[in-house]
Amino acid sequence: MPDPDSQQRLQQLESRIAAARKAQGPKPRADEHYSQAQLAWRMVIELVAGLGIGFGIGYGLDVLFGTLPVFMVLFTMLGLAAGVKTMLRSAQEVQEKKLAEEAEQDVAARGE
Repeated sequence: MPDPDSQQRLQQLESRIAAARKAQGPKPRADEHYSQAQLAWRMVIELVAGLGIGFGIGYGLDVLFGTLPVFMVLFTMLGLAAGVKTMLRSAQEVQEKKLAEEAEQDVAARGE
């Protein structure tokens, strides 16, 4: 059986650790890094998909009409524009979500 002095020191240490954790704030989520990586891949895929779809449509129309570079270049540029627009929409979604979380934390902090 441990002596009372070591029990008291252990309780003091535990209370100091708890106070330090509380002062440090909430622990960052372990999956936060992965969600950022997933977001980055989502944006890359959206851009590449826009380019690929535009290229495919343009190439198909060029083969159909016999005008090889015209529609391919035009629709590749349109696909790029569509991919960038989709990427910006995704970034705006994430920004709005983050701002909502920060506002929620501010409201919770003021309520305490």
